[in-house]
Amino acid sequence: MDAGTQRSRSLVRSLLVMVAGSFAFGFALVPLYRVICEAAGIRVNDTPSAAVASQAGAGRKVTLEFMSLAAPGSDFEIIPETKELVLQPGRLSEAKFRIRNKSSRPVVAQAVPSVAPITTAKYLQKTECFCFTPQSFGASEEREFVVRFIVDPDLPTQVDRMTLAYSMYAQPARKVAAR
Repeated sequence: MDAGTQRSRSLVRSLLVMVAGSFAFGFALVPLYRVICEAAGIRVNDTPSAAVASQAGAGRKVTLEFMSLAAPGSDFEIIPETKELVLQPGRLSEAKFRIRNKSSRPVVAQAVPSVAPITTAKYLQKTECFCFTPQSFGASEEREFVVRFIVDPDLPTQVDRMTLAYSMYAQPARKVAAR
């Protein structure tokens, strides 16, 4: 075997190892994402928080701003009906959002929340949220959704303002059942 053939085989082996490694890394991303979020104190929002209301934050006020982030080309419009809420940590609060499917076809979509500053995400405990489960929308359908939450009284005292934003993403692999 000449040197050129050996180099070619070595290159092919290296490329196959890279392809296999990339494929394995892609499968590992989902559980890795969950581990990283939990390690950073960011709850993966697929279940309600077990937080209960208390008077531990009495006398303190925190402003929570509500926003929506639309992905380019999104089929959804999210409108926070409550733009801002001044609340007491420890108390159960709620905000309403209107979500409209702008497309002319039924869609199943999932809301994805984000909290800013990111270090405060673990202090916003959602007890009820439309982000916990995928939502089915008919063509051009618009609905109102509620998020209920408690801002943890352990929120650092220097934080007096937070932002909760939602984005909505269609789930193309899911079929909408006929109504």
